[in-house]
Amino acid sequence: MKGLFNKRSQKTDEMSTVSFNIDDRIPKHIAIIMDGNGRWAQKKFMPRVAGHKEGMNTVKKITKRASQIGVKVLSLYAFSTENWKRPDDEVSFLMQLPVDFFDTFVPELMEQNVRVQVIGFIDQLPKHTRNAVEKAIKDTENNTGMVLNFALNYGGRSELIEASKAIAKKVKSGELDIDDITESVFEDCLMTHALNEYQNVDFMIRTSGEERISNFMLWQNAYSEFYFSQALWPDFNEQALEQSIAIYQKRHRRFGGL
Repeated sequence: MKGLFNKRSQKTDEMSTVSFNIDDRIPKHIAIIMDGNGRWAQKKFMPRVAGHKEGMNTVKKITKRASQIGVKVLSLYAFSTENWKRPDDEVSFLMQLPVDFFDTFVPELMEQNVRVQVIGFIDQLPKHTRNAVEKAIKDTENNTGMVLNFALNYGGRSELIEASKAIAKKVKSGELDIDDITESVFEDCLMTHALNEYQNVDFMIRTSGEERISNFMLWQNAYSEFYFSQALWPDFNEQALEQSIAIYQKRHRRFGGL
């Protein structure tokens, strides 16, 4: 099965006609910074929260398509440790979104055999948000297909600090010798350790035209390919996902070699 499309490239987009091939290299772990919800709403003279609500519909579309084409892990940056700085009413709406999202989408996730996982400081979330997250994880724990990995109250630097503390405790207790600290040992202390062989990101997408990583999966993105889409997140559809992957398929990943 092939999906064909053409695109006039802008900014960092690659100036060529690209075609998505489902039989070609599909990135095993895709991470997405879902940016542009507020701007999407403002352009339509709607409140910012309307953009976040529409963005959840995009999550559903992208999750289904990613699962269908063989992606193993889809990590979505839903709420960062810095997002608490936003206005209280917007934060309250964002904390309710997982409740509404999982309430309506878990049955479809079950049909798609998708398993929910969450990284971040979950214990600091409001009780109703935490309960919804834990229930979704429990309801889908036996699914064996793609992992839908939400980053909620997540920050890459904080994750690395917590991993370093865990390593330091093991060294202090004598459980681990300093010379035995390896990348593998460190990765076992990261929030993504349950992803096992798919822990590191193959392909990182950011929507809305912004070109920064915003404290997202700093370790896991060390050798990922980056793609910056001009589309605002609510406008990022299945075709846009395929288009992004087609560009990934044209690249040669060298991991520091030739």
